[in-house]
Amino acid sequence: MLRRSAISFFLVFVGIAGWARTRPHYGGTLRVEVAGDGIESPVLHLVFEGLTRTKPDDTLQPALATEWKSTNGDRRWEFTLRDGVTFHNGLPLSADRAIASLTKDCNGACPWTSLRTQGNAIIFASDSPMPEMPSLLAEDQFRISLDNGNCGTPPCSVGTGPFELAGQRPGGFTLAANENYWAGRPYADTIELVTGRSVRDQWLDLSVGRADIVEVPPEELRLAQQQRMTVLSSPPVDLLALEISTNGALANQSLRAAISLAIDRAALFNVIFQKQGEITASILPQSLSGYAFLFPAERDLAKSQDLRGGLKPPTLSLGYQGSGSMQLAAQRIALNLREAGFDVQVTSASHADLMLRSIPLASADPAAALESVLRASGETAPLAAISPTAVYRAEHDFLDRKTLVPLLDLPRACAVGTRVRDLMLGVDGTPDLADAWIEVTP
Repeated sequence: MLRRSAISFFLVFVGIAGWARTRPHYGGTLRVEVAGDGIESPVLHLVFEGLTRTKPDDTLQPALATEWKSTNGDRRWEFTLRDGVTFHNGLPLSADRAIASLTKDCNGACPWTSLRTQGNAIIFASDSPMPEMPSLLAEDQFRISLDNGNCGTPPCSVGTGPFELAGQRPGGFTLAANENYWAGRPYADTIELVTGRSVRDQWLDLSVGRADIVEVPPEELRLAQQQRMTVLSSPPVDLLALEISTNGALANQSLRAAISLAIDRAALFNVIFQKQGEITASILPQSLSGYAFLFPAERDLAKSQDLRGGLKPPTLSLGYQGSGSMQLAAQRIALNLREAGFDVQVTSASHADLMLRSIPLASADPAAALESVLRASGETAPLAAISPTAVYRAEHDFLDRKTLVPLLDLPRACAVGTRVRDLMLGVDGTPDLADAWIEVTP
């Protein structure tokens, strides 16, 4: 099985090779701009931590837990908490507080059956084997937070991470270095995060020095290269996929299969996303699983029409998450489906018969990444085994239901200003701002 190589970056600005290799130093403000609201990333990664974490080189490492072990055929896991860790409000991390956060995070759909404390350890138990528990606990969903009393006075929850939320305003956040961080104070004093900023405005701010780190959507990577920006790009970490409802006429699996065969992935790849990423019909990318090529990704309009047969389902709604390229992709898919005999209307509604969305593949471990996607799609049983054959079989059986149609594997990227040093992308393509520092010009 091929393993995904360590997160790598390509350099499009020749002068970056001449960056001075000075010693990192503390101080300064990193200025980051994003198009979204900033809550999920990068604020989540800087303020909250999990029991484990995956480093940019794909290795699983201790975080709030220092060690773990399993017994009873991976049905029982014991994670020992790190001593001396405090939340940003000064309260100590305890097993009880960690359990309260973990239980809230999965909202009744936890991959374990029960949680309990044993001294300074957390015991996870399940009726089924949980071989991927250490990797699963590194995911964003299971980062530890603590309610901070009255939500009328933000922040409503606090974490243990290298930065704490120091200010919140319309259009942005201010994060301050956690002076008592268990792994050592981060280099930057503060991070100013500006949200809701269009990509064009972000790039303009970067060019005139008003921003240090800005977003580069996958469809804009080629343009960023042409403009000689310094770009960090990840391997494929986002899965573009179409979710198909099983309600009404779409309860018919043949109709769902007809929809999946009607989609022209090559057009999405070549036209909408400017040949960035990879065409796929599997959940896991080829670089992660080694078997993605076994899932055929070619369009077969004739077979799609045959599967639909004489069935004439009512008008289907096709929704999408995001804007820009996602809207264009939804419109292209609707055109494909109309050619196959389906009546489809594109909508920006959050609920539709068909939903086009981007699914993050946040784990470098194939079994953990697959289990995360399956859980997000309503599957509750964890993978019983993590061999390549078992992972392939689980993915094959799930995709055979035609409720999720993988389309493209897409990278994440950002452009970096001349002041920023030692910035790397995390395993999910998010900039690792905690280890970056700012070069001060004399």
